[in-house]
Amino acid sequence: MQTRTMAEMVRHQNPLTLGPGATVQEACAAMHRRRVGAVLVVDGHRLLGIFTGRDAVHALAVGLDPQRTLVGQVMTAEPCCLSPHDRAHDALRLMTDGGFRHLPVVEDGHLLGIVSRYDFRTQEHRRMDEETGFFEVLR
Repeated sequence: MQTRTMAEMVRHQNPLTLGPGATVQEACAAMHRRRVGAVLVVDGHRLLGIFTGRDAVHALAVGLDPQRTLVGQVMTAEPCCLSPHDRAHDALRLMTDGGFRHLPVVEDGHLLGIVSRYDFRTQEHRRMDEETGFFEVLR
């Protein structure tokens, strides 16, 4: 099976982006409208961080006001990223190892898109499961 590259996966994407000055409430409303689980926080086309549903829950759990708290204050700064040349199974491995569900795709500092665990095909998940099982046997 030929594995897809990140470039293929984000080719027709228009990812949700906001500046660091957007509020948590604005970010959550935008995520709800677009039905996505993450906002890429950018300065022009330069990725500053990622704001996810987990970040929103954390902000609320510690008592921050979503109308006054800026995403730049609670985002995950400098997130792990992929290049457009990385393969789907590399992305899944990185997500599994890192315990996250979203990965930005960046080339030469230019944001190209984002992939989510839900973007991958059954075959790619199956390959990851087989690989994980193989490494567990070796331990």
